[in-house]
Amino acid sequence: MNFQQLRSIREAARNNYNLTEVASVLFTSQPAISRQIRELEEELGVEIFTRAGKRLTGLTTPGKTLLPIIDRLLLEAGNLKNAGKDFKEKDTGVFYVAATHSQARYALPAVVRDFRQIYPGVTLHLRQGSPQQIADMLLTGEADIGVATEALADYEQLVTLPGYRWSHSVIVPPDHPLLQQSTPISLEDLARHPIITYEHGFTGRAHIDEAFAREGLAPEVVLTAMDADVIKTYVELGMGIGIVASIAFDPERDRLLRAIDARHLFEINLTRIAVRRGIWLRDYAYHFIESFVPTLTPDVVRQKLNEDSDG
Repeated sequence: MNFQQLRSIREAARNNYNLTEVASVLFTSQPAISRQIRELEEELGVEIFTRAGKRLTGLTTPGKTLLPIIDRLLLEAGNLKNAGKDFKEKDTGVFYVAATHSQARYALPAVVRDFRQIYPGVTLHLRQGSPQQIADMLLTGEADIGVATEALADYEQLVTLPGYRWSHSVIVPPDHPLLQQSTPISLEDLARHPIITYEHGFTGRAHIDEAFAREGLAPEVVLTAMDADVIKTYVELGMGIGIVASIAFDPERDRLLRAIDARHLFEINLTRIAVRRGIWLRDYAYHFIESFVPTLTPDVVRQKLNEDSDG
């Protein structure tokens, strides 16, 4: 038994049993992947995959039992390497952070800048995606930590930590009638105008929908986007009013727009930091988290990870 055999099994399951894709991921040939799988099956004395001719079609019953064990073995092998690097190469390495556009664009820049100053020997890769894509990157080892508002807490394979709380703002052109109101804006006021906001599953969109639904309102959402910059662009064009994360509005940069505080209309949102359950984080990853959320000191994060591991 060797790690290449285990990787071949894991990647076959991850890549929908397409050995051509597995060979590409593992930088080898398809016949080599087939051989690795066959040799491990012979050693274990069971078939891990169902087959139609030479083509893999799924996992057998033994395969479904063995795959989580293989996954844990490979996770611990990675942990072993990272633990050794913390002693041998303490301030060097490659660090992958996955975040939504809003987090990468508005919440993380100062953290990334400070991190680079403290750890110049660490290459930091900032990957962007939807909350679901971020969760997948964490689970497949493509990211060390993930930052998003929605979805991360829905994955039991992830350990999530509370980040910061934030609210939404309504953005409008400078001459918009909502700015002339003498009373605080209401959901009924917003529903009278075309709305531009986030796609479902992004940046607190669920709380926006829930607020209108509670009041029995069906607003006209004319355009959705994954990031606030796109939303603001179309608000500037007069296509509607925007609902964005408050952190996404900068009076200096967004001089053609105005922001109206909407914290009284929509539920407060919580940005979360997530890591894969059971993973060994390098020391610099703990310091990155602390720089982002000062209350999440390395000791606090380690305690949380240990609690979840024991549970």
